[in-house]
Amino acid sequence: MRVRLPAGGFLRHRGLILAAAGGAVAEAGLLTLIAPAARPVAPQVTALPVLAAYHDLRWLFADSGSWLGFAGVTLTVLLVRAAVDTALLRLAWPRELRAPGLGRAFWSCIALTGLAWVLLSPAVTLAFGAAVLPFSWPFLAALPIMLGIAAALSHGGVIVAWWRRLPPLRSVLWLLGSFLVLSASAAVIAHLGTAAALGVAAITGMVNARVWYGLAGIAARVHPRSPVSVPAKVLFGLPFAPIVAFMTLALVVGVARMMFTGAIQLPISAPSPVAAANTLSGGTAHSGTAAVTATPATATAAAGAAVLVVSGWGSSCCDAANGLRAKMPGADVRQFSYVGLDARDFPVRHGPSADDLPLPVLGDRIAAQLEVLHNQTHRPVDVVAESEGTLGVYAMLSRHPGLPIGSVVLLSPIVDPGRVSYPSGPDAASVSEEALNELNHLAGEISPYGPSGAQHLLNSVSEFGARYFETVADQSGKSLRWLAVVPLADALTLPVCSLPPDVVVVPAFHGGLLGDGSVLPMVSAFLEGQQVSGTPDMREAAEVITGAAAAWQMPDTLSACPG
Repeated sequence: MRVRLPAGGFLRHRGLILAAAGGAVAEAGLLTLIAPAARPVAPQVTALPVLAAYHDLRWLFADSGSWLGFAGVTLTVLLVRAAVDTALLRLAWPRELRAPGLGRAFWSCIALTGLAWVLLSPAVTLAFGAAVLPFSWPFLAALPIMLGIAAALSHGGVIVAWWRRLPPLRSVLWLLGSFLVLSASAAVIAHLGTAAALGVAAITGMVNARVWYGLAGIAARVHPRSPVSVPAKVLFGLPFAPIVAFMTLALVVGVARMMFTGAIQLPISAPSPVAAANTLSGGTAHSGTAAVTATPATATAAAGAAVLVVSGWGSSCCDAANGLRAKMPGADVRQFSYVGLDARDFPVRHGPSADDLPLPVLGDRIAAQLEVLHNQTHRPVDVVAESEGTLGVYAMLSRHPGLPIGSVVLLSPIVDPGRVSYPSGPDAASVSEEALNELNHLAGEISPYGPSGAQHLLNSVSEFGARYFETVADQSGKSLRWLAVVPLADALTLPVCSLPPDVVVVPAFHGGLLGDGSVLPMVSAFLEGQQVSGTPDMREAAEVITGAAAAWQMPDTLSACPG
């Protein structure tokens, strides 16, 4: 049975509009006082139930308190969220029809929020991990998990017996539209002052109200006694919506496993032979990602140069430097070994599971191998580091000032690590730490890196990462020549700040730039003293992506931008 609703009734729901817009403005105003960088998440407080549940769960994970404290706060937030969703549902319901009873709607919203939190906890854990160790791969896994679960539960808490029904297509479309609006709103709010940001939050809250009204209209058309789907008749009571949501998790895990085993391969970036040839010829190379301009006054001959290459997570020693070595035939290019040097001061070969080191140890080992190379060549040593290796460079420069370093190149750099932290150790266990430990163990099991994953690295980044990065950021450009090559995918996890001039954005995923034929000529040219600059369109694209992604990252409680 379908119920016909009058058209054009949204503007008559002034209470709904006021509540949705007022809630978004209230949170944006509060965050302006205590955490301005977190304002992009504010409009989600009055979004559809499952998106609001994702909003709440991220704030819960940001609390590094004990399990007992977490349980108390979680129960309180659960009750408040159910009350808010119930109120918005009642305010959004068509006035010509009888609204669901308060008790029934309240318990339905409690069930939906609890289920959403359980299913979304892996996605929030990934987002938490990406805030501790910011790079795009965990976030790229979190987004499809969140969106898939949100789509499967888009009708949750609103339609009668929603757990036994697959969501109507219109409810999925309303949710996807809300996701896009919230992303666009975050991209705008991230770059506005307080007054303008509050205005955008109010407009986004009004959009939330319209989405609530649309979903309530869909729910009102479904009569309580109307038949459910045919499969549900056969398997009465089977929770189809939660099953589909859970299958999203299984699908993402399966795809991740196939990527680790090589069954699925993603293109990283296309080489640019023309740009490489122009760069090596000493002229000016223009490609889709960067321009390299020769500067004879500052250029230095590559012959006799010393370069230490620090590869990233999951790499082996000692072939990762071969690509750069081929571009700089006259230089002494050596790869850093995570295991150390042998008795003859040669790097010890190792496999892809030797790089789970605490940051202080990693920084000390890089410093020791750099000094050995300097003593052998009697020249300042240029450092080229990728991914995890950039963290080691931050630790090295913080712990060992005054090293004989020439230039520093950061490929797929970990920018602003340790945005959130957690107490580590048996006496300081927290919910976020336990969740991250379990996720790290799962990632280690499905990857070739072993069940321990990156436990030592994660714990030390949580403890030292922000301090080391801040020290280096304050000194960047003052005593060393720097170049950072950031893959466009990593814009998803960059802080919402203007990119420094010594940053080049390239169309690539995180990692693999040490073997990228379009990036290595840029690196070798920079090490030879030439100027390297990125194209404006890539930088602009990165800043737009960064702002939109801020809506779905962990709330950023830091207000200062790194150097």
